[in-house]
Amino acid sequence: MGAMIFFSIIAVTVLVAIIKTAVIVPQKTAYIVERLGRYRCTLDAGFHILIPFLDRIAYRHNLKEQAIDVPPQECITKDNIAVSVDGVLYMQVMDPAKASYGIGNYLFATTQLAQTTMRSEMGKLDHDRSFEERTAINQAIVSAIDKASDPWGIKVTRYEIKNITPPQSIRDAMEKQMRAEREKRAMIAESEGERQAKINRAEGERAEAVALSEGERARRINEAEGKAKEILLVAEAQAAGIEKVAAAIEGKGGLESVNMQLAQQYLTQFGNLAKTNNTMIIPSNLADVAGVLKACTSVVKKIEG
Repeated sequence: MGAMIFFSIIAVTVLVAIIKTAVIVPQKTAYIVERLGRYRCTLDAGFHILIPFLDRIAYRHNLKEQAIDVPPQECITKDNIAVSVDGVLYMQVMDPAKASYGIGNYLFATTQLAQTTMRSEMGKLDHDRSFEERTAINQAIVSAIDKASDPWGIKVTRYEIKNITPPQSIRDAMEKQMRAEREKRAMIAESEGERQAKINRAEGERAEAVALSEGERARRINEAEGKAKEILLVAEAQAAGIEKVAAAIEGKGGLESVNMQLAQQYLTQFGNLAKTNNTMIIPSNLADVAGVLKACTSVVKKIEG
């Protein structure tokens, strides 16, 4: 019975020793081993054997990049406006030994450092510029924390501002300002539209006037060309008629026909003269009629000659 108890104690001791000495470290994880209270080594991913009762795992560190939520904090801008700012800090443990012994709690330390740096950077900017300078603020915070956290074995990769929340009074003023800006842009757009409409109407009226003047000009040119052609045709017809009359005069009996026509016209006009004055005019010498006819005949002969 005593032997069974003894072997049982030995078995339990061996089991405990195996549990204490055999360590499996997961991927992207580091264990800090202390021997009798002093730092001995850093265990990487894999299987490791420790000396029981002398070695112990003091710290376990996650080597993955971690996202730490930075709580909201009150910051005073350059123009004395209190705003609430929160963000997210991305960091990674690069040296597990420094992270274990360089500082007590590197997560708390980096969060506090991010908040103090944020307050400092926001104090350099006016409230209106704080929304535009997010990238510059993020870079300044990363640079400040990275320098301070180097002895801690921590690498800060980036910082992102989530929200910048001004007081309600400032939000109301900003809303009024944005409403005024929208109304201003609407009025400018409306005036630009009216201006463009007036320009379009003026251009249309000018084009219409030009078209009307061009049409009137074309009409007058057409009328002038028609009148010119009409005059030319009348002249050509008169010339043709004169040529025919001249040819008829030169022909046989033509001269006698002209003399007869002249005499007839003389007598007709003489009669009309008497009708106009309501008085019968009789030549003092009736032989004058024959003399007139004889003179006309001589004129025709001279023209013919």
